[in-house]
Amino acid sequence: MKHVFFIIVLSVFVFSCGSKKTVVTKKSKKTETEQVIVEKKKPVEKVETTKVPTTSTLNSTEAYIETYKAVAQKEMTLYNIPASITLAQGILESASGKGRLSVEANNHFGIKCHTWTGAKIYHDDDKKGECFRKYNSAKYSFRDHSLFLSSRKRYAGLFDLNISNYKAWARGLKAAGYATDRKYPQKLISLIERYELYKYDDEVLGLNSSRRKFTSEDSIQEHVVAKGDTLYNISKRYNTTVKALQNANNISGTSIAVGQVLIIK
Repeated sequence: MKHVFFIIVLSVFVFSCGSKKTVVTKKSKKTETEQVIVEKKKPVEKVETTKVPTTSTLNSTEAYIETYKAVAQKEMTLYNIPASITLAQGILESASGKGRLSVEANNHFGIKCHTWTGAKIYHDDDKKGECFRKYNSAKYSFRDHSLFLSSRKRYAGLFDLNISNYKAWARGLKAAGYATDRKYPQKLISLIERYELYKYDDEVLGLNSSRRKFTSEDSIQEHVVAKGDTLYNISKRYNTTVKALQNANNISGTSIAVGQVLIIK
């Protein structure tokens, strides 16, 4: 009887030990499974944070126009400068927003320091290490461009021109000395016509852009001053007056220089 009782007790003890070992094994497996799940989540999170958005089909110039056309139109309503001229100058001077001055200084029009007391940047232009204005954002560059043209006497003649005549404005900027490049007017006109920037002028003025193909030619000509030229003989040659030449070119006296480009209405 004692022998039977001993066998029963031994069996219960062995069974109890076996059950405990199974529980421990299950816990161990559960722990391992949880660790594997955690490791799988990390790569997924990294892929989601580096998702590349759909790229635009616009080229850099078209993207520039889309970005700043509303700003140019706003400046046109406030300062009577054609939006087409502002956009074309911005494209040309800033290399469609990719030039050093526009990237590092938000300077889209290549305006130099002159009497500027704000932040500055130095850049090689006509001379090495010239001083240029630096802005907090591009919108301040557009506003300063408007103020630069509208507040300086040398550009006063531009505001006597028809605001819808971008060709006259392009030539007038060169004649007033905005740029030294002799082909500056042609470059502006080419940009305006290639990208139909005149449409933004017409939107502000309430005009129909489709009619421009019938009125694209204007009565503005250019004359490069040669040795011996005077305002009087130039006026006779083009059937105009000295006063008209002075007004069109913002000339107060009668002095002109060889190589100077005069606008002839």
